[in-house]
Amino acid sequence: MTLGRPLLNRRLAAFGTTIFAEMSALAVRTGSINLGQGFPDTDGPEEIREAAVRALRTGHGNQYPPGPGVPELRAAVAAHQERFYGLTWSPDTEVLVTTGATEGIAASLLALLEPGDEVIAFEPYYDSYAACIAMAGAVRVPLTLRAPSFRPDLDELRALVTPRTRLLLLNTPHNPTGTVLTPDELSGIAALAVEHDLLVVTDEVYEHLVFTGAHHPIAALPGMRERTVSVSSAGKTFSYTGWKVGWVTGDAPLVAAVRAAKQYLTFVSGGPFQYAIAEALALPDAFFTAFREGMRRRRDLLAEGLRAAGFRVHEPEGTYFVTTDISPFGEEDAYAFCRALPERCGVAAVPVSVFYDDPEAGRSQVRFTFCKRDDVLEEAVARLGRLAP
Repeated sequence: MTLGRPLLNRRLAAFGTTIFAEMSALAVRTGSINLGQGFPDTDGPEEIREAAVRALRTGHGNQYPPGPGVPELRAAVAAHQERFYGLTWSPDTEVLVTTGATEGIAASLLALLEPGDEVIAFEPYYDSYAACIAMAGAVRVPLTLRAPSFRPDLDELRALVTPRTRLLLLNTPHNPTGTVLTPDELSGIAALAVEHDLLVVTDEVYEHLVFTGAHHPIAALPGMRERTVSVSSAGKTFSYTGWKVGWVTGDAPLVAAVRAAKQYLTFVSGGPFQYAIAEALALPDAFFTAFREGMRRRRDLLAEGLRAAGFRVHEPEGTYFVTTDISPFGEEDAYAFCRALPERCGVAAVPVSVFYDDPEAGRSQVRFTFCKRDDVLEEAVARLGRLAP
């Protein structure tokens, strides 16, 4: 280097290219069906797309929207939280629109953490969590969810708390394992947070994709409102992932802190899309039910095909991912398996090992997504069948 040191700062140097970019590029290069990256292959409701077009044509949002988000969307988010969970938030001070959930999480961690603070996160975790904790200068402390149940051990969680612990980073429904935290588990986590005066950031983007039980926001539990930042987004629920419309809800001082960081990231974005998502959040219950049941059917289609092909399947309680184990094939290296899979049968997947601090903990686990058309999943299942003994 002519400057005498690496250009990428040491906090990010360990992360490199995301596994999603790597495997998606491999899928394109080999002409494979991409069941690695979680994006739908069909658009969401036509009326919501037309709402965005209408906003563009009428000049709504074509210039900078307000910093906290357009009032219509903030009101819709607040109404959604009350409608589904009985949570009441002020649209003016307790709702913040972000550029997807990824920015909501990043802004929350950058705002609430000081260098050296410890953050307990459930692993395997979505890769941006580790990067955002690193950018904040904080220390990542993993609580490992272990196969086959992927349930959190609350005694182990308690043992991880130290005087330096500042924040718990939760994700329920959980990507990639599909675990949905139960009311008892959430109550135990909440009691620990209150006892040790911890903040909680909770990623709830798959809130409308729960197949077993129900989604229960931890913010609704006693003592949690004033210490919880809840993050969600429109992409996973309405199948418009490219619009990148997310939001943060929480007690006014917390949201003000997150906004202080968010304003120096994107400042604002997605004006016309914000108006469209405001309408989407007001869709009738029948939409959310049909969306969930349609995804449940696709989960079952893919899971059954994976079992028939020889995978050990950990059936997810939520999200749109299935975690599998490749040990029945006599293989243990998920990364090598995923690099070879497109050539072997024309399907791309993601090794779960990359979502662990210790890759050995998920060495034989592979994740597939089922947020694809039925015909695509059927073809993928047929191709994966070539692996069967």
